[in-house]
Amino acid sequence: MITTMTWTGKRRLGRSGIEVSAMGLGGWAIGGPAWWDGKPVGWGEVDDDETMRAITRALELGITFFDTAPAHGAGHGERILGRALDGHRHEVIISTKFGIAFDEASRALTGLMTDPDAHGIRQECEASLRRLGVDVIDLYWCHLSELPLHRAAGVRDVLEALVAEGKIRAYGWSTDSPEGAAIFAEGPGCAGVQHELNLFSDAPVMLALCERRDLASVNRSPLAMGLLTGKFDAMARLSMDDVRGDEPAWMKWFAHGRPRPEFLDRLDAVREILTSEGRTPAQGALAWIWARSERTIPIPGFRTVAQVEENAGALRLGPLTAGQMAQIETILSDETA
Repeated sequence: MITTMTWTGKRRLGRSGIEVSAMGLGGWAIGGPAWWDGKPVGWGEVDDDETMRAITRALELGITFFDTAPAHGAGHGERILGRALDGHRHEVIISTKFGIAFDEASRALTGLMTDPDAHGIRQECEASLRRLGVDVIDLYWCHLSELPLHRAAGVRDVLEALVAEGKIRAYGWSTDSPEGAAIFAEGPGCAGVQHELNLFSDAPVMLALCERRDLASVNRSPLAMGLLTGKFDAMARLSMDDVRGDEPAWMKWFAHGRPRPEFLDRLDAVREILTSEGRTPAQGALAWIWARSERTIPIPGFRTVAQVEENAGALRLGPLTAGQMAQIETILSDETA
């Protein structure tokens, strides 16, 4: 489970050879409000000026990898990221996704791409290029996490064609299915998998696949949607326009807008280890991910300059030690026994 490595603060996007900062930034929260069947699928209101300042600060701190999606704020996430990175294109690696339809005017997500074909994927790719204001997408993710496996090879082949045409540099699948990721990995242009990984939600099978097939492990929910920041207590209550406040069925970390107490207890049990060497709990949680595998690249979300500064600060100290990882494993095993 635990790896030994030389820390450089950089990581490689799998077989693509593209080098990025060992931590990226995820753009879900900066997309602002969005809705699906009247339910929130965003993180509430956002200050675009603060977003611009936060991205500028990220560049100053050496962050070179930025992830977004059309579904983040129904197109707004891509547009604001494109604005913020205008003039810095040569310094950064941008990833975005396809597969979720939306209405930009109402900020409503309207459905999944149920029949992903070459025409539909190409249309989405061109629309993302326009919203981002770029000529090529560095890493293009399939956002259909539950795409039937028998459709995966066909989608992969469309993405291979987009690589050949210079529309995208590499691709991957945002999924927690190792079986699906393995199908995408058959394509030479596949660079990674975007999957859930954090201190409370390990993914040993996916990490083994990434190692075996030379893929990057790009990590969604590295801070358990904020719970691992240590800034929530049992009395915290999130607003109803926040996806965590009126949670969908897949939500693990929050219930009825409050942190689930069992996860607060687990965080308290390992807090002393996470905060070693002056780290914050969030920095310790990111350090755990880096120690978990040399292929991991966490992409914590952000909305403020302060959040970017805190998360980027984790790069200074790098991964936890093998001893610290073993301690955490023992403690959490006892907690869940």
